[in-house]
Amino acid sequence: MPLNVELVSPQERVWSGQAKFISARTIEGDLGVLPDHAPLFGVLVDGVVRIDGVDGSSTEFSVHGGFISVSNNRVSILTESTDAKK
Repeated sequence: MPLNVELVSPQERVWSGQAKFISARTIEGDLGVLPDHAPLFGVLVDGVVRIDGVDGSSTEFSVHGGFISVSNNRVSILTESTDAKK
């Protein structure tokens, strides 16, 4: 089962779709999320969020603070601002 992902900034929904892997950096260190990951809530630091789509695509975003929430194969990433790297 894939992850249902939303990456949102105050201005817009930046990315939404299904993914097989997500990586992000939190105040506790680097985080990798695969399907069926344990529930968690993390505070993001400035860095890169990578989303590997189920179609084989990989997209990176520079994020500037925010939060990540994982529960029941749903991932919500809320960031203060973001810029697509690729």
